[in-house]
Amino acid sequence: MTGSTDATKALIESFIEKNTNSSLEIKYFYQENQGKMTALNNLISNASSDLLIECDSDDYLKNNAIKIINSKYEGIKDKENIYALAFLKYDQNLCNIGSTFKNDNYETNMFNLYFKDGLTGDKSLVFVTKIRKQYSYKLEKHEKFSTEARLYNEMDKKYNVICFNYPIMICEYLKEGYSQNIAKIFIENPYGYYEYFRQILNFDMKDVLFSKRLYVIKHYILFSYLTKNKNILKNIKGTFNKFLVVVLYVPGVVKSWLYKKSA
Repeated sequence: MTGSTDATKALIESFIEKNTNSSLEIKYFYQENQGKMTALNNLISNASSDLLIECDSDDYLKNNAIKIINSKYEGIKDKENIYALAFLKYDQNLCNIGSTFKNDNYETNMFNLYFKDGLTGDKSLVFVTKIRKQYSYKLEKHEKFSTEARLYNEMDKKYNVICFNYPIMICEYLKEGYSQNIAKIFIENPYGYYEYFRQILNFDMKDVLFSKRLYVIKHYILFSYLTKNKNILKNIKGTFNKFLVVVLYVPGVVKSWLYKKSA
């Protein structure tokens, strides 16, 4: 699905015309631009395959990606508790983005991967369609974007992911892509991010790395400032978390003010 105003529609239609003798079925859906998350929410219901991948404008699959995905899926497709297969993502220089998973066939959830194992960098998720269809991106106050991690947190409550140290996707990090405009995204979509970090501070934080706890609290303060939320302690679970928020609040607000001014 696309909401673009360039020649994408004509290009895809030409692919469809040239594809008449192929077994590959191409479906194209168009809507007026309402943002990435709304487009995906509207599109997911049309998915009919066993698996699906969400790609940004700065992503493309490696030549052997489908072969790798199918091979790994064959080994886990009977597991009812898996909502996605997680793979590595490379940059355009073929360097891994961030760290690798601790093991192949490693079963866990996305929250534990990033906040307890200390995983870094973008990864490629291949969703099990029948499970992915049960969820949608939540948007706040007519915002157009929300972090994907908020969706993962919801799926983590019932299901796991299984991880493989194989790259299936290349990210070019285009200037107009989300990855290069995170400050602008933060400023334009603060309420969804506030909800994301607020929710994390109500999770069981046992075994969460201290550096990750600080990361969450600093961003909670940032988005509390951007959303003009004054009840900063009301929505936080845990005495230690509340203590850190109090200690970091004033310098955090100053830094948030400077962040907004420079964005």
